[in-house]
Amino acid sequence: MPIQSLLFAIEVTLPISLLIVLGIVFKRIRWINEEFAIVGSRLVFNVTLPCLLFVNIAKTDLSVTTPSYLLGFAAVATTLTFLVFNLLALKIKQQDARGAFAQGACRGNMAIIGLALSVSAFGEPAQALASMYLAAIVILYNVYSILTLYYHQSTSVSMKLVALSVLKNPLAIAIVLAIIVALVPIQLPDLLYESGSYLAQMTLPLALLCVGASIRLQEFKASKLLYIAIASKIVFIPLVTTVIGYLCGLRNEELGVLYIMMATPTAAAAYPMIRAIGGDHHLTAAIIAGTTLLSMFSTTLGLFLLHYLGWV
Repeated sequence: MPIQSLLFAIEVTLPISLLIVLGIVFKRIRWINEEFAIVGSRLVFNVTLPCLLFVNIAKTDLSVTTPSYLLGFAAVATTLTFLVFNLLALKIKQQDARGAFAQGACRGNMAIIGLALSVSAFGEPAQALASMYLAAIVILYNVYSILTLYYHQSTSVSMKLVALSVLKNPLAIAIVLAIIVALVPIQLPDLLYESGSYLAQMTLPLALLCVGASIRLQEFKASKLLYIAIASKIVFIPLVTTVIGYLCGLRNEELGVLYIMMATPTAAAAYPMIRAIGGDHHLTAAIIAGTTLLSMFSTTLGLFLLHYLGWV
C-alpha cells in the first residue's frame, strides 16, 4: 500500500517536474532565453490558456456537473486565507514587504501547475472539474491580490482599477463567454472548438517550460520572511484546508483537486503586479522561485499521504 501510494504520487508530479527542470536546463544551455520565457508566458496568459478554459467549460453541462459545494468551500477558504495573512503581514516591520508576503503566501499558480497536476492525478475527466474550480477562484485571486497590495502600500484602493483589472483579464473574459455558451443553447461551429483545442494543447508544456526558464536561483537569500511564506504556501495552507475539507465531507477527485490547487506554488503573475503597484519585488521573485522548486517535493509527499490514507 505505501509503495502504491508513493508510485501514484511520483507518477502525478514527475512529468510536471521534468518539464519545469527542462525549462531550467534549456535556459542554461541557451536553447531558450529570458525573452522566450516572457513572450511564451504572455502567449499562454493571453491566448492558449483562455482557449483551454473556454473549450473545457463551454462543452460542460454546468446544470449537472457544477461542483457547487467544492467551489463554495474553496471560495470561503481562499477569502479566509487572504484575511489571515494580511493580518499577519501587519506585524512585519518593513512596509514594502507586507504586500509581497501576503500575496506570495496566498496566490497560487492554479492555471498552470494546478491544472496540469489535476489532469495528471485524475485523468482527463478532472480537467473540467479543475477548470471550473479555476473559473470560480481566479477572479477572487485577482481582486484580493490588488486589494492586498494597495492596503499595505498605504494607498487608497481604486475600485475602478480593481474592476478594470478583472474585466480586462483574458482568463475572466474566456470564463464568462464559456459559461454563457454552456448555459445558453448556443451551437458553435466544430471548427471553432477544434482550432481552440489545438491552441489549448500548447498551454501546459509551453507554460511549464516558461516557469522553469523564469526561475533565477540567485534570488534566494537568507530571509526568515521568505521561508515562512514558502512554508505557508506549499505546506501549511494546503494541509489545513485539505483536512478541514475532508472533515466537511469532500472526498476523492474533489478533495484531490482542492489539495492540488491550494498546494500550487506562487503564481508568476504576482511579480509584475507588485512591481506595478509597489512593494518588495525581490521578495516576491524569491517566493515564486522557492515555492516552484520546493513544491515538486511537497506536492509529491502530500499526494502520497492522501492516497495512503484513502482520501483520494
